Amino acid sequence: MNRQLSTALTLMMGLTGLAFTSVNAMATHTEPLVYVSHQDGPLGVYRASDLNKVADIDVGVGARGLGISRDGRLLVVAVKETNDLAIVDTLTRQVVRRVPVGVNPEFVRVLGDKAFVAYEPSAKGGPPPKPGSKEAKALKAEREDDDKELPAKVAIVDLKTGKKLKEITAGFETEGIEFSADGRFIVVTNEADENVSVHSIKTGRLIKRIDTSGYGLRPRGVKRSPDGRHYAVTLEYGNKVLILDKQFKVVKEVATGEVPYGVTYSRDGREIYVALSKGKAIQVFDANSLALKREIPVGERCWHFSFTPDDERIVAACGRSKDLLVLNPITGQTLQRISENTTPWGVVMSTPSVGSLETP
Repeated sequence: MNRQLSTALTLMMGLTGLAFTSVNAMATHTEPLVYVSHQDGPLGVYRASDLNKVADIDVGVGARGLGISRDGRLLVVAVKETNDLAIVDTLTRQVVRRVPVGVNPEFVRVLGDKAFVAYEPSAKGGPPPKPGSKEAKALKAEREDDDKELPAKVAIVDLKTGKKLKEITAGFETEGIEFSADGRFIVVTNEADENVSVHSIKTGRLIKRIDTSGYGLRPRGVKRSPDGRHYAVTLEYGNKVLILDKQFKVVKEVATGEVPYGVTYSRDGREIYVALSKGKAIQVFDANSLALKREIPVGERCWHFSFTPDDERIVAACGRSKDLLVLNPITGQTLQRISENTTPWGVVMSTPSVGSLETP
């Protein structure tokens, strides 16, 4: 074979290989997907266009918090029964690593190539007791008398190596995680401590603790505004949303319906969406005035939700009614109801989006 023919064949093979690789990559990434964790079943994969299920991924029993890498290649899931983080390759839909985290991992937020996972070694089973009840007082007394009870921690996991790098000590029953816009600080809600704490991501040092008990009980969800100037914090048993400024001072508060949890700003930052667990609605507030603009009816215990990447629909995971709802965020109309035999917990999109578990 002469040199010219050899060179031509090599070039053709190279171009063919490139074309094949590009088509293959496009086939796996062009169609937006929805990932839904289930506490008592596999992780579900759905097409964002019509919410038809395309796959189940077995990550183990007790899948709750989940997040996705910025490039959409890795999905991370907190799994309660195995006390670990399952890292899933979204192309093969296989668990490629399991990272031991600690007892009772729940909330996950991804920042860059790292996952931040809250786990609660001293969390009690079942729903928390109602504030002021005999059960709540007994639990408080038990905690005060128990020197061995451990606060929650936030484990930081390197997604590239699958190793736990370090831990940040938070409060009791850490429920929500958010980051400052510059990536220097982590903001966590400590449900049983009635506070929000701010820590240095680099050192883990406590920077500030914001007592929320004067406004309401059980801080749960937290989300930063798109411009990085504010944080919205839901108070589950205070039926309120608090607004913190960049210095983490409470600057505003607004009453909500019953038992708010999941929260997000709209992509343009003009609205705040709040999921009501008991109120069976997603309330929409003006981000500046905090005036209530509208309510979107949902099912039972719809803790977490996400907009589709085109912002035209909301997908809500409703645990107790065992279904997924597809909603029009403007009219509030239920566009689709997908009945599940298992208990959905959280939802994220394959491409960067806006939602209670999405990273701004």
